[in-house]
Amino acid sequence: MKIGCPKEIKPQEFRVGMTPNAAREAVNRGHVVAVETLAGVGSGFADADYVAAGATILATAEEVFAWAEMIVKVKEPQAMERARLREGQILFTYLHLAPDPEQTADLLKSGVTAIAYETVTDDRGGLPLLAPMSEVAGRLAPQVGAWTLQKANGGRGVLLGGVPGVLPAKVLVIGGGVVGTHAGKIAAGMGADVTVLDRSINRLRYLDDVFGGVFKSAYSDAATTMELARQADMIIGAVLIPGAAAPKLISRAQLSELKPGAALVDVAIDQGGCFETSHATTHQDPIYEVDGIMHYCVANMPGAVARTSTQALGNATMPFMLALADKGWKQACAEDKHLLAGLNTHAGKLTYAAVGVALGLPTISAAEALKI
Repeated sequence: MKIGCPKEIKPQEFRVGMTPNAAREAVNRGHVVAVETLAGVGSGFADADYVAAGATILATAEEVFAWAEMIVKVKEPQAMERARLREGQILFTYLHLAPDPEQTADLLKSGVTAIAYETVTDDRGGLPLLAPMSEVAGRLAPQVGAWTLQKANGGRGVLLGGVPGVLPAKVLVIGGGVVGTHAGKIAAGMGADVTVLDRSINRLRYLDDVFGGVFKSAYSDAATTMELARQADMIIGAVLIPGAAAPKLISRAQLSELKPGAALVDVAIDQGGCFETSHATTHQDPIYEVDGIMHYCVANMPGAVARTSTQALGNATMPFMLALADKGWKQACAEDKHLLAGLNTHAGKLTYAAVGVALGLPTISAAEALKI
């Protein structure tokens, strides 16, 4: 199969969809790989690294899209990239369609077979291609939140770990999944007083068993969430509903109940955000203020640590990418229900129910799409 990897063009996105190691694995299996020039430079991979792995370097994204049977990326295709997609082509990347009607419409119009990293599943009910970036984003959240809390950035001027004689900052993490667990662990490691909320009793038992001496946990009902939010210096939104829009956990009206200068870090911004006042920002201009509350809502947080993120993502996506290349998407998905769960669009049809609900669009099942 012809596998193409273009350079990411979303602002301040330094990751790349394929590492040289992944390119080498594909070439060793008899596939042909083409990478846009300088695609890997933001992650520390030179064109020469890809050439040494057996890949070809192409001068432009247009050439990559026109040549490739499968496009492997990191972020959702931007408008100019979507215009280059075509029916019969495979797109393998993060999509996050639920809050993005424009992208959804363009993918359906193109007829592309789009498989989303974030909806591929595993035997344990997890999301194995989302997990590595969730781990990175979770670990970054207290770090960027601590920066947001600095007075020069509009925050409360509170040091996360405090100092002898001065209490540490209070951090509330809403959501005890992969993001929330890593955020809680790192925030506690920085010396903060951390509470992690979740609605799953089993998950709370796990958190208490494993991290009971590191951070506290509590059940996430509306009253408890707001009681703890009022006390918090930093609130990290880490709630994910696979493939669907994130729930709004704190309304604009409730901002007046928070501490002035408190920091909201919305890790769910790719799925629309879990605070009503959230809107996507960039690494270049990451924070903004609403009613005295600072918001950090960068939509590609892991891009800040591009080399670590690219290597972690490449490790997770490589087996699926190779299966798609070796078998073609239909056979690969027919043989692997977890990969089939990643199918979001095919031949102009929307194939992920949660996206259809979020956008009010008709869907067919992924299994039906295999017959088209």
